[in-house]
Formats: sequence, structure tokens, C-alpha cells
Amino acid sequence: MTIYVLRHGVAEERREGRPDATRALTTAGKQKLRSVLRLAKKAGVTPDIILTSPLTRALETAEMVAEILGCRKKPTVTKTLLPSSSPGRVWKEISETKMSRVLIAGHEPLLSHFISFLLKCPALQIDLKKGALVRVDMASSESGTSGTLKWMLTPKLADI
Repeated sequence: MTIYVLRHGVAEERREGRPDATRALTTAGKQKLRSVLRLAKKAGVTPDIILTSPLTRALETAEMVAEILGCRKKPTVTKTLLPSSSPGRVWKEISETKMSRVLIAGHEPLLSHFISFLLKCPALQIDLKKGALVRVDMASSESGTSGTLKWMLTPKLADI
């Protein structure tokens, strides 16, 4: 199984009186995300399913993934990818999809904790920038399931 972990793009600043859940991607955030996704497409990223947090900025990110990568199915919204969730819950939901290539769009610190969980390295510190995409390949063995970090693509690298 291949898991792609995508942090949402740069969103509007928090403002008093406006719910955090409704913050949308900025124009610059969309441009940076497009650069990452175009490079991901060239690298052959083709998810079978896209799971996303219900928060506006993550949902917009997931919709851009579907459009740019040419996914036939709309993103699936799940509360499991809310910032308050746990890596174990995310892994359970991904496992239940029975898909071989899963892309998740969500938030920090959940996503970096999830990557550390997959790699069985809880002390690992990951600087997951907004709009960054990570590929982890999962393998099963007698000792359980473990992940291998294949690559991380950041907006800064995508613009080179």
C-alpha cells in the first residue's frame, strides 16, 4: 500500500469572529499547491481514493488533488482527519478502504505524527510545510506493518 500525506495549502489568517473551520486557501496557497500537484502528477501519483478533513482548507486542497491528478472519484470527507484525531484512528480508516494508493489531506500536528506512526519512529521530527506531500510505502511482515519514507515534496522544491 502507498500512502500519500498532504498538508493543506496556505489558508487565510485566523480572525476573531470567524470559525477556524471555514478558513479557505489563499490565492498564493492555491498557486503553491498547484506546483506541488503538477510535479506529483509527473511523478506518477495516482491515488485510488482521497480522504480529507471536513475543514474548508483541507477540502479545497483535496478537490485540487482530484482535479489536477485526474481522479475519477470525489474526495471522501472524514472526521478522522480533523486536527484533534489520532494516528491510530487514521491508520484504521485507511486500512479499511482496502485501496492500494490512498491520499489523505489534513492538518498539523496530526499528519507529522501519523507519518512518524507509519515509520514506527515516534521521536521523528518532521517539518511538514503547508502544501507538502509525503509518500510512505507500507509493507507487511511477520512482525507487523511498517512504512518506508520514499520522498517528501515541498512547495519550495516544486518551484525550482
